[in-house]
Amino acid sequence: MLTLKGNPAGKRKARSKVYGLRTFLDPGCPANFYEAFRDNIRHFLRECADVEERTTAGMPTWCTLLVDERCGAVVPLYTVEESAYHSATPFCDYCRCSGNLSLSLSYCHLGWSHHLVSKRRYHLIIPSDNDWDKPLRSDAFFLHNHLFHALLHCNGFGHLIFLNGREGGSKFISGSRIMDLFDRLCTALRIRAVSLEDVSRKGSIDLRLLLSLSHGAPWFARWGYRFLRGSYGVTQEAYDRAIRFLASLDLDDLIKNVADGAQNRELRRIVFAYRNMCLPDRHTPPLVTVRDLLRFLLDLKRRPPQQTPPALKTLPPPLPLPPTPSPLLLPASSSRRSTKKTGRKGCRDFARVAAELQSRWPVRRLHTSAQVVVDALKKHGRRMTRQEVREAARLTIGDTGLLDFVLKSLGDCIVGGHIVRRVSNPATRVLEFSLEEMPSTVVATEPEPEPEPGPEQEQEVVEVARPTWHSARQVERDLAALCRGLLAAQPEAGGIVMHAKHWVKEWELQDDVDDRLRFLVMWMPNPEELQELTRLLAPPEVVVMEATASVGELMEEAETALRDTYCALEGFTAEEMKGVEGEPWEAVLLGGAESGSKIWVRGEGADMNCDLMYEGGPDTWSVGCACGARDDDGERMVACDACDVWHHTRCAGIPDGQPVPPIFYCARCRRSAVAAGDMME
Repeated sequence: MLTLKGNPAGKRKARSKVYGLRTFLDPGCPANFYEAFRDNIRHFLRECADVEERTTAGMPTWCTLLVDERCGAVVPLYTVEESAYHSATPFCDYCRCSGNLSLSLSYCHLGWSHHLVSKRRYHLIIPSDNDWDKPLRSDAFFLHNHLFHALLHCNGFGHLIFLNGREGGSKFISGSRIMDLFDRLCTALRIRAVSLEDVSRKGSIDLRLLLSLSHGAPWFARWGYRFLRGSYGVTQEAYDRAIRFLASLDLDDLIKNVADGAQNRELRRIVFAYRNMCLPDRHTPPLVTVRDLLRFLLDLKRRPPQQTPPALKTLPPPLPLPPTPSPLLLPASSSRRSTKKTGRKGCRDFARVAAELQSRWPVRRLHTSAQVVVDALKKHGRRMTRQEVREAARLTIGDTGLLDFVLKSLGDCIVGGHIVRRVSNPATRVLEFSLEEMPSTVVATEPEPEPEPGPEQEQEVVEVARPTWHSARQVERDLAALCRGLLAAQPEAGGIVMHAKHWVKEWELQDDVDDRLRFLVMWMPNPEELQELTRLLAPPEVVVMEATASVGELMEEAETALRDTYCALEGFTAEEMKGVEGEPWEAVLLGGAESGSKIWVRGEGADMNCDLMYEGGPDTWSVGCACGARDDDGERMVACDACDVWHHTRCAGIPDGQPVPPIFYCARCRRSAVAAGDMME
C-alpha cells in the first residue's frame, strides 16, 4: 500500500490511501473478507476508502484511490450508499429486467423482480477522466459518461450498468482493466450474482456479434458471464444454433446472399483481398468460413504495424550476394547466358523496373499492385486475357489508372518468385498474361550489358514484392463492413445473436480456510403470510457462524441478517427453524446441519403491506408476446387495452420510432372481437 501527500482526487485530505489498480483486492490485498456481502462492504469501506466531506445528493460517499502501476495515473473509485427509505427511486429497474434466470441457484426461476427490496444499495462509480479531480455530481446516478458504474444490493445481487473505458474517451484506463478490477471486487466481497445488458461496441462494430462468431462467446465471457436470456424470446438453444450457423457459413455463399450491389462488391473485395494475403503462408489455413475470416482479421488488427506478418516471414530478405555464388542468385552475365540456352526472353525484377519508371505513383504502390496481379493469375491457374486480369485485380485495386500502368509495364518481369509473361495469342490476337515458376538459373537481367562486377562490388538480388499489410484502421473498417453484410444476408440468425443481450455471473457459496460455517437462511412465511404473497419467495441470505456456534446463536444471527437486509422484514422475530435439530444451547454441527446447508426460518413481524416490498415494484403485470417473451426484457412494450397483457411494439407491428397508438388491442383480442361480431350477425 502507498500513501500520497496531497490527494490527486480534489485534494480533499492531506493524506490518503492509494492501492495498485492491477492488484487491488487480490487475495489478502489489502485484507481478506470472510463474511456475507452486507458485512464485507462495510468492512471494505472502513479499511479501503476515505469518507468524502461532501455527500452525493445527501448520501454518504467514500473514495478509494487506485494508481496504475504502469502509467502512474491515479483513478478514483467512488462508493455511494443509497438508502431505499430515502431514495427517489426505491425500486430497481435492473432487477425487473433480469428475468428468466435459470442458474444453479435453484431458488431463482423468474428473475429478480420478486426479490424483497434491500435496505441499502451501493453505487460504484469511476467518473470520466475530466472529472477525476472533482467531487461527484448530485445527479451522478443518471449520467452516461462514467467509465464505470455498478449497482450492488446489500443482499449480494448486483448489476453492471456502464463500462466505457477507452471507447468512452479514457486516456488512461481500458475497459478490460476495469472489468478485472470489478471481478476481483465481486470475488473478494462475496457478491452472489451480477447481471448486465451487453450492448458493447468497438467503434461501429457490435462486439456481441463479432466475438460470438469468431470465438463462440461475447466479450464478457472472459470473466465468466454466461447467457441469461435474450430479448424477443431468444433462448439459449436458439442463440447457440444461430452462432453455429453463422460461424460456419461459407464466404462465397455469404456474398451470393447479399442482394445490395454496393455491399456485395464490398464483401467480394474484402474476401478476395484477405484470401490473397494468406496465399504466401503455408501455415495459415485457407479462409473458407465466416469464422476463419473474422479470426484472421482480429489477429491482423492486434499485430503491431512494424511486426512482420507470419505469412511473409518465409520470404527471403533483400540481402547482398554472399561470397560463394548461389544457384539462385547469379551475376547478370550468367543470367544472360542462361536465357540464351533456354531460348526464352530475358526478364527483369519488377522492383528495379518500378524504381526506374517515371510515374506519379510511389514504387511501393506499384509493387503492391503487381503482387495483386500475380495473385489473381495464381488463383485462376491459367492464362488470362488483359481484361480478365484487370477485372480480377479491380476487386482489390480501386485506382484503374494505377492498374493500367502496372499491366502495361509488367511483361517479362519477376514478381514474388514468379515470372509474368505477356504475349499475344496467335489465334485470337488478344494479349494474354501467364505465370511461370522462376527456375533456379533465371534471375533478373538488365536490358543493356554491364561489366562483370569486381570482387568488392555488391551484386543485385531479386527482391520479392510483398502483399499489402493492411493498417489496423483499415482492418476495423473491413470488420464493420463484414458484420453489416452478414446481418443483411442472414437477418434472422443475425438478429438472434444481436438480441442475446442479457448475461449473468454467479459466485457459489464456498468454505474458506477460516473453518467457519456458512448457511443459506430462507425466510419461511407462516400460513397467513403465505396467503398474502403475490410472488415467489426471495432468495436466501448468507449467514456465517463460528464452528462452535449453537442452534440458538444460529437463529439469532439468521434473524439479524433478515432484519438488516430487507425493508419488509425489519420487524421480523425468528421463532422456529427447520433444517437443523437440537436445543438452543446445543452445537449446530450436532443438529445435522453442515456448512452450505439451507435453513428455513419462520417467525412473526414481517410487514406484508410494506410499501417497499418487491424490487420489481408494486405493479403486477403480465407479458405474453407472440415472440415467446414472458417477462420484461427491457425492450419497448405496449399493453393491450382489453386483456392488459404486454407485447413488444415491434412484434405488434409498431415500428421502432413510431409512437404507440392511444388504443391498442392485441391480435388475440382482435380475433375474439371479430368472432363475437360474426356470432352477433
